[in-house]
Amino acid sequence: MARRKKIYEGKAKILYEGPEPGTIVQYFKDDATAFNAEKKAVIEGKGVLNNRLSEFFMTGLGQIGVPTHFIKRLNMREQLVRSVEIIPLEVIVRNYAAGSMSKRLGIEEGTQLPRPIVEYCYKDDALGDPLVTEEHIAAFGWASQQDMDDILSLALRVNDFLSGVMLAVGIRLVDFKIEVGRVYEGDFMRLLLADEISPDSCRLWDIETGQKLDKDVFRRDLGNLADAYTEVARRLGVLPKTNTAVKKPTLIN
Repeated sequence: MARRKKIYEGKAKILYEGPEPGTIVQYFKDDATAFNAEKKAVIEGKGVLNNRLSEFFMTGLGQIGVPTHFIKRLNMREQLVRSVEIIPLEVIVRNYAAGSMSKRLGIEEGTQLPRPIVEYCYKDDALGDPLVTEEHIAAFGWASQQDMDDILSLALRVNDFLSGVMLAVGIRLVDFKIEVGRVYEGDFMRLLLADEISPDSCRLWDIETGQKLDKDVFRRDLGNLADAYTEVARRLGVLPKTNTAVKKPTLIN
């Protein structure tokens, strides 16, 4: 499709004006960043994988009634989504201790939590996306109490869906983060799952080996990030499990 006006460029995606009012074209870049963009690299094919995987997850969530901004995939790197007003929060759901939680609370990585724990971070790169409480959210007017109740319910539904999908292919969903946006339809407002769901925004470990299949591969220099994401895509059936060699035609007598 014809290139349209750029609205916003982030660390992993570029947003362009969509073909219709109320739509946006979301372009997935190959850029990989970690530690608030202190570590950077370009991973060939990463954007294509994340586009396909996010389409897979958003479509599946839509089929079970979770409202999302996803409309359709346009090509290998772009998808059409609804324009939303992003609530300035990262919503993190943790099933196992890992990353910053392990550091903050001194819990060994991989420890199963008594129940899923939902945390909130204020979206501000300059501040390093600090952890905030519901008191902060209410005091600064980032979201109402009804919004927070709906966000919590949505986050736990996403967790149930993703955990089941991953378990079925031998992957443990350690944690993930989502973003939520508001859409207005006349006087009515509702919340939608926005941004993306991909190995960029999830921690995914192989159940048998503990091998990391997410952005920690890049953060911790554990191997090839594209290979890890490709493995996730293959297990989920988003990509073929094996490459079929092209054979020469056989002459039939």
